[in-house]
Amino acid sequence: MTAHTHVPPTALDQAAPHDEPVVYPPTRWALAGLGAGLAGLGMMISSSMVDAVYDEKIQGDAVAINERLGDLVPQMLAFHLSAMIGAVLMVVFAAGLFRRMRASVPADSVLPLVAFSGVLITAIMLVVGTGLDTEFIFAAGSDMVVPEDAAMFNHWIGTVPWCWGLLGLSGIALFGAARHGGVPKWLGLVGLLGGGLTLLLGISPLQYMAGMTGPIGLLVIAIGFLAGDKAFRGRA
Repeated sequence: MTAHTHVPPTALDQAAPHDEPVVYPPTRWALAGLGAGLAGLGMMISSSMVDAVYDEKIQGDAVAINERLGDLVPQMLAFHLSAMIGAVLMVVFAAGLFRRMRASVPADSVLPLVAFSGVLITAIMLVVGTGLDTEFIFAAGSDMVVPEDAAMFNHWIGTVPWCWGLLGLSGIALFGAARHGGVPKWLGLVGLLGGGLTLLLGISPLQYMAGMTGPIGLLVIAIGFLAGDKAFRGRA
């Protein structure tokens, strides 16, 4: 008869403790922000070139405005592509920014969601701003479109996709994160100054002017995360 004895494990039998590797959120999302900022500048420039409705020589003349738009198809196509590329890249940037901030601010903070929402809604505004393009770009200058509608379309792309005001809210959220030590202080200060200006312009009746400051601010913030965010820089 064989006796079975149970020997409890000793400390020597336990696996030696080891340090878990530190995992850093990737920073490649900031490249999307850089691309979105460049696309935003492209949107601003190409949209400004579609200026038939603002030409003093034909201002108020819907027929002449429609004819002039027919000569601006390349500029309108450039506007559409840059705005849509910018919108797509902004969504990626918004998601990365949310994750980056959530990893470094108090768990119950609303700052990551505020920052995410500001970028996402700005991306939506770009999509809305291009929403009439299919209907008008290739019909401009022809009898396929009512001249008064063509003039309205020129006003639309000259204002709606320039409404970047809520992107300024994301910049201010960065300042809040910097106060918690979640992002570099200089990045928070840039967010406060640039974002504050963009938000104030967005609130004002001249809200389309936020489209001038917003892309530049986005570029600076994206470069800041790529090159100046030492705690996370270079992580895959």
